[in-house]
Amino acid sequence: MIQAIAQEMYDKLEQTVREYNPAADFKQIRAAFEFAAEAHGSQLRKDGSPYITHPLAVAQIIAEELRLDSESIMACLLHDCIEDTGATHEEISKLFSPTVADLVEGVTKLTRMNYTSKEDEQMENLRKMLIAMSKDIRVILIKASDRLHNMRTMEYQTPDKQRKKSMETMEIYAPIAHRLGMQKIKWELEDLSLKYIDPVGFREIEKSLAGKKEEFGDVYRKVEKQISDRLNEMGIRHSIKGRMKHPYSIYRKMYRQNLPIDEIFDLFAFRVIVDSVSDCYNVLGVIHDLYRPILGRFKDYIGTPKPNGYQSLHTTVMGDAAVPFEVQIRTEAMHAVAEYGVAAHWKYKQDGQGGGSEGKYEWVRRLLENQEGADAEDFIHSLKIDMFADEVFVYTPNGDVINLPAGATPIDFAYSIHSAVGNRMIGAKVNGRMVPYDTTLKNGDIVEVLTSKTAKGPSRDWMTIAKSSEARSKIRQWFKKEKREENIIQGRSSFEAELKHNGFNPKLVLTEEHRAALLKRVSFHSFDELYAAIGYGGFTAQKAVNRMKEELRLFTKQAAEPAPAPEAAPAKQPEAPIFPDRRAKSAEGVVVEGLDGCLVKFAKCCTPVPGDKIRGFITRGAGVSVHRADCPNASDARIRPEDKGRWLDVSWGGTPRETYPTTLEVLGKDRSNLVLDVSAALSSTKVRVAALSARSLPDDNFVLHVDIDVKDIYQLNLVIRKIEQISGVTSVTRPAG
Repeated sequence: MIQAIAQEMYDKLEQTVREYNPAADFKQIRAAFEFAAEAHGSQLRKDGSPYITHPLAVAQIIAEELRLDSESIMACLLHDCIEDTGATHEEISKLFSPTVADLVEGVTKLTRMNYTSKEDEQMENLRKMLIAMSKDIRVILIKASDRLHNMRTMEYQTPDKQRKKSMETMEIYAPIAHRLGMQKIKWELEDLSLKYIDPVGFREIEKSLAGKKEEFGDVYRKVEKQISDRLNEMGIRHSIKGRMKHPYSIYRKMYRQNLPIDEIFDLFAFRVIVDSVSDCYNVLGVIHDLYRPILGRFKDYIGTPKPNGYQSLHTTVMGDAAVPFEVQIRTEAMHAVAEYGVAAHWKYKQDGQGGGSEGKYEWVRRLLENQEGADAEDFIHSLKIDMFADEVFVYTPNGDVINLPAGATPIDFAYSIHSAVGNRMIGAKVNGRMVPYDTTLKNGDIVEVLTSKTAKGPSRDWMTIAKSSEARSKIRQWFKKEKREENIIQGRSSFEAELKHNGFNPKLVLTEEHRAALLKRVSFHSFDELYAAIGYGGFTAQKAVNRMKEELRLFTKQAAEPAPAPEAAPAKQPEAPIFPDRRAKSAEGVVVEGLDGCLVKFAKCCTPVPGDKIRGFITRGAGVSVHRADCPNASDARIRPEDKGRWLDVSWGGTPRETYPTTLEVLGKDRSNLVLDVSAALSSTKVRVAALSARSLPDDNFVLHVDIDVKDIYQLNLVIRKIEQISGVTSVTRPAG
């Protein structure tokens, strides 16, 4: 039985579709609705509503926002049937069409498979979705709409799930929407994610924006009238609409520039839509005549469109009341692409059969090819760079435009031309001058690659210099093919060094009897295969050891156990020691030599954690202060002669606390989404973040201070390695002194 609320939602959906596509197959759409309603039966959502209301809401988004065809509407209504009910791909294919079944399958997660980690599961879901997307772009349109409705109803989920889903949306789905040019959906996904990632910041920005709108309302209306009146005088047909920037774009700017919202002035933007490209440039002249343009804030995306097809003129100017604002100028066709992206390109026949322009999205297939052989962490990291990072546009000497991820180097440029160009590169010129390989390319640079047939091939350092996964993939392929023996030697050396770093003896654990169990954890058939993969950069020694740790600890423990001795006469028990144990164990997990029942506290100048080498200082009336051994305040050079007797030996022991507070200082090159990437890295290590503050430094650098609670030095080192892998981060240190 179909509930009244579901029937009402379906009636609205059908009316919406009739308005833009009267020739849609309403009989089949109705059949899909009834099939889904019966399949989901009595299932309920978290808010207590019938589950069928969710597919109906997703279909409404697809119809209202993107105006897709009959098959897309049916796939939306059925999109959770394979995952959450007993329905199968074959059944949907038979009742509706193979295309509809493939769309539903493309959206469905791989819930019936087992994975070694959450990262592997996320990677496989993304890879599967991208493969389906490369065959039919409608898969991602449905998935983005599905995620949008889930985010709109996220208030009914637990706080932990709200944060996890919001981080995933911010990291994956909003950038995919951006890459596909679906700005309207992207903005809403970002704002809804921010609402749960930083609810206090979100509320403050919304409150401030409401106040600013009231404060500058007259200025806002005056600017709109001035522009419109001048364009009417010139006989330029137009429509103009003003808006305030959305909360997340302001939030990101506050973090990037380390500014309070009161110091961010370009909160307003106006969009002027005209009939032709020539009118766009005429309007630009009018705007610059009416208001003073701000240097360096003009962008011509009509002459140089973004890879997702976005075209527009952007300029930022200073208004009469010293209030800066942005003006975007575009044609109606450009506006459709800007709002709906790929959906605006997708053409449908009246009989509902999709016949679109997937050729424009060949980059999806290339992206998947570049990730062949990559593990989960590399795959997701590369996705963020290749699909989601800001672009930089550079030129070949012949004037061809090449777009690369922000931060790209001449190495990325060379491999974007052809793998042979990269492999034979011996130098590079930017704007006619020789530059190092790690030079960061900027918009408008003219790049020339110098090659030689006798070049020795890429260096292993290039893997860390290259920013695009395309370049890194081609470098890996070269090393895999050309240097197998060298890779095995290099990989073995790195693997054994990582074992020692983690306290494991390679001779004890890498025995014949242990090999099968260890290799199973990393999914390689032999250690030579593992070493070769580490050697050419397809895997890392750190990941290999981390995945084997459980077995490595067990084998080390077994090796340390003494062999059972032959039975003999019971030995005489030694007498109890005549000297008392003078080691006092504190509740903080620290053993103090020579003192009983003492109070222990940890020095705030260096924040030691279990595993650090430590020293103790007897304070006046506040117990023993524990410092890291490398803390400047604990160095012999700084100790005053009269205080030497107050320093004593301490060590870790006793019963440790669950966590210990410590601080990290992160330095690097500033870029958008950097703080979010650091937050995501911290979240993946499951540490508690007590405080996080960032500020900009000269020359586009930044410094980030993070206060976290960790169990020990091993968890802390994991956090440090995770942050060090983030693009733009140059160093992660622990302040002391």
